Amino acid sequence: MKIALVSCTKLKADYPCSAREMYQESTLFKKAVKYLEQKDYDEWFVLSAKYGLLKQHDVIEPYDLTLNNMRASERKSWSELVIKQIDSLQLNITNIDFYAGVKYREYLISVFEQKGIDCNVPLQGKGIGEQLQFYSINTK
Repeated sequence: MKIALVSCTKLKADYPCSAREMYQESTLFKKAVKYLEQKDYDEWFVLSAKYGLLKQHDVIEPYDLTLNNMRASERKSWSELVIKQIDSLQLNITNIDFYAGVKYREYLISVFEQKGIDCNVPLQGKGIGEQLQFYSINTK
């Protein structure tokens, strides 16, 4: 099974809603979702600084939290939560593509690779503008 993980965004809806809807205020998130849904992913999930791993239809409250302001120890704890959440899905994951910044993936990739999961960062090294351009060029 091939999945994609996309990070949460600063721009959010101001009411409780599904994870898919929560981040629609962000152009980057909208374009990323459109791209992911046109590719051969079996499923995609959101990496949330507050909630960890979110399924698209998980209903959540708005929040103001980012991994970018957390200490390394806090990010490690967050990563351990995400790993447990992914393991609890009991999916036969063979490949994970990360559409998330360094701090959202830094402690995840090595653990998943140790489990025999192939991890990729398709947009590694690209700034926000370059990511937006990539999504615009590569979606129908």
